[in-house]
Order: sequence, then structure tokens, then C-alpha cells
Amino acid sequence: MKAAVLAIALLSSTAWAADPKTNLVDHSNGQLIDAATAKVVLGENIPAKVWKLYPASKYAFVSQVEGGMKGTTCVVAARVMLVPLTPTAKAVLFRPQKTATAYDAIPNSSTDACKALAKDKLKEAAAGVVSALVKA
Repeated sequence: MKAAVLAIALLSSTAWAADPKTNLVDHSNGQLIDAATAKVVLGENIPAKVWKLYPASKYAFVSQVEGGMKGTTCVVAARVMLVPLTPTAKAVLFRPQKTATAYDAIPNSSTDACKALAKDKLKEAAAGVVSALVKA
């Protein structure tokens, strides 16, 4: 009996410690950053306490990285938004609760350097939104 109670307690604590459910959407320029990479960057930079305050059943984080090479200059703008979901269809409702945008340009750059810059700017924008929502 004692072993059964202990096993149930261990199983419930494992479920309790599981990662929170997330809702990440990406609308980026695929030449700068693919959707899977953008979602990984967001997932790594949005802490669990944000998902407790803004659950994935009611909110989504939307990322958008735009720009590219203009000659030898790389120009990147990355935006992250916290948006609500519609109550019934759970579709993204474009009424951002918080938004952060990070941008930069690097002259005499390469395509690989531009992709790295896109990833860095997306991290910076995600950090901006998170810092506006919770104390990190």
C-alpha cells in the first residue's frame, strides 16, 4: 500500500515538473530563418513562468523575421508578439498584448552572417517581450 502511494506521488510530481504547453507561431522569411529554428529560439527564450501567466490555451507568441541581403549589406528586423486566441476556434487574434522589435544592419556581410544576425535579433525581440511580461 505504501509503495503504491509512493509510486503515485512520484508519477504526479513528474507530470507536475513537465515543460509547460506552448503555442508558438512563425511568419518569417524562410531565407533568413526557418519556422522550426524560430520556434526553438522562442521556446528557449520564453520561461515557464510566462506560460503560467499567459497559458497556451489562451495566448500565442508570434515571431516574424524579415529582411535579407541588399547588395553586401544584411538588414534584419525581428518582431515577437503576444497575441490572444479566439475563445471558440483557438485561432490567433491579431490584437497584440505586447510587442517587441529588434533590428540591425551589417555592411560587407555574407548570407550566413545574415542568418546568424536574424537568430540573434529574434532572441533580442523575445527577451524584450518577456521582460515586459515578467521579471526575468
